[in-house]
Amino acid sequence: MEVLRDPERADWKRILTRPGQDASSLREIVEAVFLEVQRHGDQAVMKFTEKYDGIRQEHLLVSEEEFARANANVDEKLKKAIIAAKLNIERFHLSQQTAVVHVETVPGVDCWQEKKAIEKVGLYIPGGTAPLFSTVLMLGIPAQIAGCEDIVLCTPPSGDGSIHPAILYTAKLCGIHSVYKAGGAQAIAAMTFGTNTIPAVYKIFGPGNQYVTAAKQRAALQGVAIDMPAGPSELLVLADASADASFIAADLISQAEHGPDSQVILVTTCPELPDLVAAEVERQMTTLPRKSIAGRAIENSKLIYIQEVSKAMELVNEYAPEHLIIVSEEESYYLRHLRNAGSVFLGSYSPESAGDYASGTNHTLPTNGYARQYSGVNLDSFMKSITFQRITKSGLRHIGPTVEIMAAAEGLSGHKNAVTIRLKRLQAEGRD
Repeated sequence: MEVLRDPERADWKRILTRPGQDASSLREIVEAVFLEVQRHGDQAVMKFTEKYDGIRQEHLLVSEEEFARANANVDEKLKKAIIAAKLNIERFHLSQQTAVVHVETVPGVDCWQEKKAIEKVGLYIPGGTAPLFSTVLMLGIPAQIAGCEDIVLCTPPSGDGSIHPAILYTAKLCGIHSVYKAGGAQAIAAMTFGTNTIPAVYKIFGPGNQYVTAAKQRAALQGVAIDMPAGPSELLVLADASADASFIAADLISQAEHGPDSQVILVTTCPELPDLVAAEVERQMTTLPRKSIAGRAIENSKLIYIQEVSKAMELVNEYAPEHLIIVSEEESYYLRHLRNAGSVFLGSYSPESAGDYASGTNHTLPTNGYARQYSGVNLDSFMKSITFQRITKSGLRHIGPTVEIMAAAEGLSGHKNAVTIRLKRLQAEGRD
C-alpha cells in the first residue's frame, strides 16, 4: 500500500482517484448490450451470459425444484444466521415507517402526503466470485415492508449454470419467487425493457461492478429509476493513536476482498500508524483465501498521514466514502463536521462487516463519491410520496388572490382564470 505523509491539497484529487475502466469504453459495451437485449430479449441475455461468463443456458427462470434443492443444501447454522440477520434488518427498516403528514396551511386548505409502494422493482444481486446472499436481505426486506407488488431478482449463474443455494434460500425467506439466472449489463437491460421471461420494472436496485453501474445509468435514460450508481466497494478508516493497527488492517482487507477494483484508505493523525497498519496488512494477507483478489485492490489503496485533525476531516469529506470507520479520541469533532459518507461505524468494536450482514442498517450504499448527493438504500427507496389537497370555498377565498397575483406576474393568464372564475362564482353566491 502506498504511504503518503501530509500530501499537498493540490494533490488530493489525484491521490483520491478511484480505480476504474475508461467510462467511454464502458458505455460502448453497455450500449451494445442494451440494443441487443431490446431487440432479441431472452436470446440476447443468454448470448451475453455465454459470451462473458462462459455459461450456456436453456432457461432463465429458477424453478420450484431448484428452490427446493437450494433449501436442502444450505447448512442449518447458516440458515439460523440468515434468519437472525433478517430480524435485525427488519427491525431497523420497520422503524423507518412514517405516518401520513397532514397540515392545514390556512383555514380551508388541507394538504397531506402519503407514501405508496413502487409497484414493480428489480433487485440485482452480485454473484461471481462472491454470491452476496446478504444483499437479498438488504433489498428484499425493505421491498416487502414497503409493499412492492412485483419483485424481480436477477443474479448471475455459477459455472454449472445454477444459482448459489444461499441466494435462493434467502430469496424464498424474503418472499421473493421470481428469480432469474442473469447477471451483468444484460440483466439490467432485461429488467429495463422486459423480455418474454424477465419482466420490466419501474426501479432497479443493487450493487455491482463497473458494467452493472454503467448499465443502471443507461437504464435511467429509458425512464427506469435506479437506487444510486453503486459500484465497486470502498472503505475509509479515520483513526488516531488510540486505534488498533490489527483491527484496521482487518477492516481494510475485508473490503479489499470484494474485488480487484475495490479501494481502501486509511487517514490518520498518528505518524506511526501507516507503517504499523501496512505491516499488519501484509501479515494478515498471507492466510487470506481471496489473497489474489484483495492484493490487487490493495495496490489501489492508500495509507495517508495528516497532521491536522481539521485537514483530515476535509480529506474525508472530499473522498465521500461508501463506508467510514472512525476510531479516534476526536470522534465528536469528526461527527460534527462530517458531511459525506454512506454509512459510518464508530469505535474499535464496530467493524464494517457487521453492517454488511447483521447489525440492521442497509449495506447498499453510494460509492465513487456519490455519497455527496445520494443516500444509501432505505425503506423510502422503495416508495414514492404523493401529495393531496382539498380546498374549501373559504380556503379558496384565502389563497385565491395570492394565486391570481403570482400567475399574472408569470404571464400565465389561464392559471389565473382557473381561480378567478371560481372566486366570481363565490362572490355571486355571497356565502361559503
